[in-house]
Amino acid sequence: MAEVKDWRPFVYGGLASITAEFGTFPIDTTKTRLQIQGQKIDQTFSQLRYRGMTDAFVKISKEEGLRALYSGIWPAVLRQATYGTIKFGTYYTLKKLANERGLLTDEDGSERVWSNILCAAGAGAISSAIANPTDVLKVRMQVHGKGTDHLGLIGCFREIHKYEGVRGLWRGVGPTAQRAVVIASVELPVYDFCKLQLMSAFGDHVANHFISSFIASLGSAVASTPIDVIRTRLMNQRHVTVLNGGVATAAASASASSQRLYSGSLDCAVQTIRNEGLLALYKGFIPTWVRMGPWNIIFFITYEQLKKY
Repeated sequence: MAEVKDWRPFVYGGLASITAEFGTFPIDTTKTRLQIQGQKIDQTFSQLRYRGMTDAFVKISKEEGLRALYSGIWPAVLRQATYGTIKFGTYYTLKKLANERGLLTDEDGSERVWSNILCAAGAGAISSAIANPTDVLKVRMQVHGKGTDHLGLIGCFREIHKYEGVRGLWRGVGPTAQRAVVIASVELPVYDFCKLQLMSAFGDHVANHFISSFIASLGSAVASTPIDVIRTRLMNQRHVTVLNGGVATAAASASASSQRLYSGSLDCAVQTIRNEGLLALYKGFIPTWVRMGPWNIIFFITYEQLKKY
């Protein structure tokens, strides 16, 4: 029976993550579109098509249909089935192991912040690296919207594998892992801390879970948005060829020399700041926070309710 119980955080984490993903995915699509626009070195996305989250939501719905807001939902669900399951399951399992070895709490019984952060960072890095291919698929399908309808999840996977190889599925894995570490290191310890502090006022009830998860989401959004912008741009870029001074996909010309817009995370950050200004690293902050708030609220309330069974 004890072994079955040990698997519960993994199962509950996966189910809660998938539930939250379905509820907030259209916001994530607007965030992705905002983050990739305005890249002066890539003519495909150089134009500022959207003025903000609401404008993006309205234009995507009007020009591409409501279904476009859910482009990439299946790789996102697949991602949460792996990333969410491993991340939250690993975090609470590591906390349990740390507690058994006397590393989680100090002399007065309070949880050590550094111990929580280390558990969260480890869980975030491991889970994001494993789930990276599903993240790449999600970003590509979100960016191109209805243009990927004819491909679907399997077709998009085949296209990336055909033109970019296996490495293409792990494009942006560096900033993805960095982002996951930052989010997990802020989100999970902050939630646990707030929940503990609010226990005397609200008890272990929905009101406590709601407030704690909302506070955790704000910290996560502030800390992770710059890394998220870099990650999104790296994942969206393909091997490109320069034709007559313009940028085209590698598939457009077999004879031209292949190159990438960004060589890595640091290069992407430098070029983004140089060409678009420092605030460009916070493109999509509002939809990021607007999404993280409901996502965390749905996740943690679902997770806490599942824990009762």
